[in-house]
Amino acid sequence: MNDSEDPNAEVQYHLEVGPEDLADAVLLPGNPERVDKVTALWEDSEEKAYHREYRTATGTYDGTPISVTSTGIGSPSAAIAVEELARVGVDTFIRVGSCGAIQPEMDVGDLVITSGAVRQEGTSKEYVREDYPAVADHEVVSALVAAAERLGYDYHVGLTMSADSFYAGQGRPGFEEFRAAGSDSLVEELQNANVKNIEMEASALLTIANVYGLRAGAVCSVYANRVTGEFRTEGESRAAEVGSLAVHLLAKMDEVKREAGVEQWHPGLSLE
Repeated sequence: MNDSEDPNAEVQYHLEVGPEDLADAVLLPGNPERVDKVTALWEDSEEKAYHREYRTATGTYDGTPISVTSTGIGSPSAAIAVEELARVGVDTFIRVGSCGAIQPEMDVGDLVITSGAVRQEGTSKEYVREDYPAVADHEVVSALVAAAERLGYDYHVGLTMSADSFYAGQGRPGFEEFRAAGSDSLVEELQNANVKNIEMEASALLTIANVYGLRAGAVCSVYANRVTGEFRTEGESRAAEVGSLAVHLLAKMDEVKREAGVEQWHPGLSLE
């Protein structure tokens, strides 16, 4: 079959990108405006496409090829991005975004590295049964932790809850103080289960990536703490910086794995 007959080689409908436009690893912010803030951390970059909420650029970070694609808000649009990026050859996905923290010890500006996610969004349920776990790839989690350590940023590793709505689904009052059933106890229940943060895309990303055998993870900057009431758009670039360095470290990890003749990264291997 030639390239013209291969659906994976075609320019994708929503993202308007083809295989030649992307690196193997892609950062996934929500807001298209954040693409410029991500690429400002790189040595070079070139915008490849901008269609609807999907803005894509590719460049290099510390000599490693890297791409970024904005996903818009929520799991439905993020799932489209993952689908179409996978079809043009991307195998590693890292969400870089913002979130609300729900544990009292977490400060605005801290980072949350997701190890797994509560699937309170509906998109992933259309892919696989509800009891299928949304788990981050262990290599991606390790690379994100290593990057946060190297950059000296405060971070937390743990479970994320992904919701389908910003207001009702996250226990916030709606128009005219409308309260969805169970919203008054939602945050407390998640706190008691040791969930770290709430956002809107991670669980779909992790679920779909696992179904397809791809690597995925998420790192988010804390904008608000739902316990203390603190809110500031602080540390916006930290998640992108950690994500970019993690892509570089993953490339080094892959190289070491190839040289060692192993398929999985483990602590016995060294990046030095």
